[in-house]
Amino acid sequence: MSTPFLLEIACNSAASALAAAQGGADRVELFENLEQGGTTPSYGTLAVTRDKVKLPLFVLIRPRPGDFFYDTLERDLMLRDIEMCRRLGCDGVVIGALDADGNIDLPLCRELVATAGPLGLTFHRAFDAARDLPAALEDVVTLGCQRILSSGGAASALDGSAMLSHLVAQAGTRVQMMAGAGLNAQNIATVAQQSGCRQLHASAKAVRTSAMRFQNPALIGLENDWSQTDAQRVAELRQALQNAA
Repeated sequence: MSTPFLLEIACNSAASALAAAQGGADRVELFENLEQGGTTPSYGTLAVTRDKVKLPLFVLIRPRPGDFFYDTLERDLMLRDIEMCRRLGCDGVVIGALDADGNIDLPLCRELVATAGPLGLTFHRAFDAARDLPAALEDVVTLGCQRILSSGGAASALDGSAMLSHLVAQAGTRVQMMAGAGLNAQNIATVAQQSGCRQLHASAKAVRTSAMRFQNPALIGLENDWSQTDAQRVAELRQALQNAA
């Protein structure tokens, strides 16, 4: 049965993307370094995911953790990564940049958009770090992005649902607001209803336990376990949205 809600899963690996597809996701955002907010995935991760996952595939273009104020070297990295996404047949890219005063860096973002060409465009959570969210929304509209990933400038989309509702009203049909940050099967329907967002973004992650029988106890700080999207958690998110519909 169809639902009015679109579920995008944030995937930190090819294995996570496969789990997202298995669990019923509508779209994948692919990246690496989940614990640091996400960075652009490797060529291998991109290529294998594109080969094996038939869902719409959007790729995070972010050259490093930290803020969203980028220098010329980082600009060159982002432009090359977008070119790679086009060559590999990805469906879209997830971009964003700010100037030092917390405004959308329109000159840089225009370059990113131009390089993306026919690819779909999501503006990532650099939006939430902007000085003035309503003004930032107008700037993103001028760039031609199809959607903005946002928590309403709050720590979680649940906390920011009131602001998201205002942004949804401001955006109208010009750009889609996609709620993300802290979503799970227990709160995703509430966020969808309170914010008015029809696109929802969640990682659906779970800890994967290492299968290593030998682990050196002296290697303090080297974690053997890792986080990965869980197909069952994706299915629970999908069911929660189905129930809300």
